Amino acid sequence: MDHFLASVSLCFSLAVSFLSCRGLAEVVTCSGIVPMRSRDNSISITEFGGVGDGNTLNTKAFREAIERIRSSGTGGGTRLYIPPGVYLTESFNLTSHMTLYLANGAVIKATQDTQDWPLIAPLPSYGMGRELPGGRYISFIQGDGLIDVIITGENGTIDGQGDVWWNMWRRRTLQHTRPHLIEFKDSSNIVIDNVTFKNSPFWNIHPVYCSNVVIRYTTILAPSDSPNTDGIDPDSSSNVCIEDSYISTGDDMVAVKSGWDEYGIAYGRRSSNITIRRLSGSSPFAGIAIGSETSGGIENVLAENISLYNMGVGIHVKTNIGRGAFIKDITVSDVHMESVRMGIKIAGDVGGHPDNKFNPTALPIVNGIILKSFSGVNVLQPGLIKGLKNSIFTGIHLSNINLQIKTGSKSGDWKCSDVNGTALRVSPQPCLELTSTSQTSKFTE
Repeated sequence: MDHFLASVSLCFSLAVSFLSCRGLAEVVTCSGIVPMRSRDNSISITEFGGVGDGNTLNTKAFREAIERIRSSGTGGGTRLYIPPGVYLTESFNLTSHMTLYLANGAVIKATQDTQDWPLIAPLPSYGMGRELPGGRYISFIQGDGLIDVIITGENGTIDGQGDVWWNMWRRRTLQHTRPHLIEFKDSSNIVIDNVTFKNSPFWNIHPVYCSNVVIRYTTILAPSDSPNTDGIDPDSSSNVCIEDSYISTGDDMVAVKSGWDEYGIAYGRRSSNITIRRLSGSSPFAGIAIGSETSGGIENVLAENISLYNMGVGIHVKTNIGRGAFIKDITVSDVHMESVRMGIKIAGDVGGHPDNKFNPTALPIVNGIILKSFSGVNVLQPGLIKGLKNSIFTGIHLSNINLQIKTGSKSGDWKCSDVNGTALRVSPQPCLELTSTSQTSKFTE
């Protein structure tokens, strides 16, 4: 894994250098959302007894260092420096106005002693833990109600050591929902930059009920058979920008969410203004996913310049009855995919329910999905678009899409139902429900 990680980092650095050499360095970036800031004050974990030998438990050191930052009242905040070494620790909470800075060679590693892992309340927009009723295990690194937090450094690593949790999931011995690697809740002005995340117990990075979040120059890794290790899941959050990152995990690379069935409908907080750009990676599931938890509504999502390899589904918009709300104004462009089971999937019958209290007549409205400028090779099936009979998916627009079907594939045709929209220059020939058009419009630009 370490050799693979070094290779990924090298490839990413070369890619950035290539863009600079081609004169493409001045591309649109996230920097205007939450500008990176320096801190005048700095402390080191070693000042609090931190030992990076991979064996010493550093929970006390992390908690005391962060409490020092919280109580210091320093106007510009404080940087917590993690020097090279492997720092084993239990979960810990961040505080506002701090930078967690990982030096080159620094690893913050989660303990695998799960017996005393703290429990916290379920999210109100989910009504229960995502996997099991009741509470959920706190994330390895947690931030609640924070402002102005930066996690950055010199490509240091945050390692969740998730295999013990994956094995409990496989054996069905979990008592509560697994912890995320990092969760920010009810927080704003968050930057995650130039850090590697690996082996998360569950979802890797989970901003929920947040605003103004920037995630860039990150590498996220987990084995392809690790269960539910989503890369980045913006959830009922706004003004989120994800860019220039590599993700290879066991589930969706990026999944935009907004709550689950009747609980998400009642909480009523949408995800909006989400930007995803210059992302690459692989997964047995989806590259870019919308859903399937969409009950607060999802709108204004832009994903562009996406490179996908060895994927289950390239682009997946997924919802279900009982979700209610809407998915609208989604644009995905400039996608290249290789060795993909299905290129595009937009479906209204995906994902389970938290309980039997959901309202089957709470049907999602899906409208305004623009997919353009796709290329693909070794694709088994080009796409499936399956709306709901009582809530037809509308405004589905495909243009300039060329997906080369793998030789010998027996499922090389599009499959569609309960949908309307348009298609221009799409190969293989799309469904008849997507009316062919030669008109020039914003959908084909």
